[in-house]
Amino acid sequence: MPSAPEALSDTARLPQAEAPSQPGPAGRDRYFDTLRAVALIRVVTYHTFGWAWCGMVFPSMGIMFGLAGTLMAKSLERPALKVVKSRLRRLLPPFWFWGFFVVLAMLIHDWIPGWQIVYWVVPLGDPPGNAWGEQAWEILWYLRTYLWFVLLSPALLWIFRKAPVPVLVLSLAPILVLNFVWSGPDNRLGSALWDLSTYLFCWILGFAHRDGVLRRMRPALVVVLSLTAIGYGGWYAFSHQADFGTYDLDENPLAQAFWSAGFVMLLMWAKAYFRIDFAWLTRLRRLDRTVTVFNARAVTIYLWHEIALILAVPLIDQFWNVPAFEKYLPLDSQWFMFGIGWVLIAVFVLLCGWVEDVAAKKKPRLLP
Repeated sequence: MPSAPEALSDTARLPQAEAPSQPGPAGRDRYFDTLRAVALIRVVTYHTFGWAWCGMVFPSMGIMFGLAGTLMAKSLERPALKVVKSRLRRLLPPFWFWGFFVVLAMLIHDWIPGWQIVYWVVPLGDPPGNAWGEQAWEILWYLRTYLWFVLLSPALLWIFRKAPVPVLVLSLAPILVLNFVWSGPDNRLGSALWDLSTYLFCWILGFAHRDGVLRRMRPALVVVLSLTAIGYGGWYAFSHQADFGTYDLDENPLAQAFWSAGFVMLLMWAKAYFRIDFAWLTRLRRLDRTVTVFNARAVTIYLWHEIALILAVPLIDQFWNVPAFEKYLPLDSQWFMFGIGWVLIAVFVLLCGWVEDVAAKKKPRLLP
């Protein structure tokens, strides 16, 4: 499973008691904003270098699902249908805009689509494609999973509020069932079930944060449960390297589920218990501005980052034709490709980020 949606492009709001102590962008929580920005940087880093340990240092996808769950619980204080429509409106236009270019490129490269092309309209299942465009479209599992969580959230939140702690604990049961009892069908439904089960705990954890459940838990209990989950996830990852060919969490759903569960629980509990708000970030204007741009253009960054990395390769190939570049630039370094990739991501943010503004019914801008 490869390594964020309004969850990326929006940011969670806190209850009144946890509001930032210093002025910042209206209604925004800089702690969550910073986590989201770091998560995006980690995603690009992983897709550049392929370091297996990246997910253990910072499980980006689990963190982004946790943040999205918090935001969804907050939003569902409004009528559920209105919230779901808003999420779809913010998610689908950037996806369609990006998908137009990807689908067109694959058609030019001999792809012949079938009826499954409907998943390029609403990605309730993995959109189809050919091998030529796989590096671009393989990241869409996240959008598909996020979309299903959005659709299921009104029911999930209702169930969670009936018995918060039992539901939170039991949200790890589906991944255990899939891993040890029944692996599900080998099709789009099966893929969706695995991804939903892997990150269900993190999404429900967002509900727990929003409703104050985490803040009321005893610190010792939270630490023990979190470290136990992390320990089990880590043990399972390393002890099953022969099965998956690596200890990379992105290749091992059960290890990913438990490692992310413990890691995200600690982050969210610390946020709630210590009232962390990162209000100091507003004093560092350039850093604060960077975090703001990452959050406002997170869907664009996520969708276009793989294309940026793909284009970085032929662009660097051209640099070899310039003697000065060949002599003085580290053209064969992955770090150089990483840097060029971010330059191209910045270009895509400027050229394509305005679609997120249109989707949010805002005035289109080059930068927020």
